[in-house]
Amino acid sequence: MTQNEQTKENRAFMEMMKAAREWLSGRDPKDIAQKAGIDYDEGAKRFSLIGLGMEISISYPNYEMEPYLNEWQQLVILHYMRLADGTPLQGQWITMGEVKDGLIRGGDFDRRCENVIRSRLSQIAEEDLEEKCRAIGGKVMQSNADFTVCFYFLPHYPLLLKLWFADEEFPASGKLLLDTSADHYLMIEDAVTVGQIIMETLAGVF
Repeated sequence: MTQNEQTKENRAFMEMMKAAREWLSGRDPKDIAQKAGIDYDEGAKRFSLIGLGMEISISYPNYEMEPYLNEWQQLVILHYMRLADGTPLQGQWITMGEVKDGLIRGGDFDRRCENVIRSRLSQIAEEDLEEKCRAIGGKVMQSNADFTVCFYFLPHYPLLLKLWFADEEFPASGKLLLDTSADHYLMIEDAVTVGQIIMETLAGVF
């Protein structure tokens, strides 16, 4: 990326952050908290939540976050707080490509994700992979896959990683899935960012 492209991207990012904060500052914080499944301390004027195993504090009405988070992760959290409508989790899982408006960007993510799972995650010893997952709040579960873990990126936004290790007949494969309620909380652009953050944390690259 050239310096000019980087400058344009930074400017666009700052505009998105500004717009998200301005929109949220005009809403009832208790309503935001209720729909997003997070806590709000009216006396301290702070939201609190757990994302990927980390306790996050957000001031109101400035929406400054502690501890420090990646800038894109901050933007995703603000978009989540803006879009959340309180829809219950459905317990049914879909790929990024099946999310509303996800055919192109979501489908591309699914293909890249499976490649990273096959070429990198499947090469990690299962006990080491489990340790990596638990370090970011992952909960190992039983399923029809060889290895399954559920991550809560945000309170109403879980993702399910399913991995089948290679055997004599088949190569390794896997998927990162979303609950079918996902588009009530984030648009596809943010959903892809969430997936990238998780995969980069586990695999070191995406």
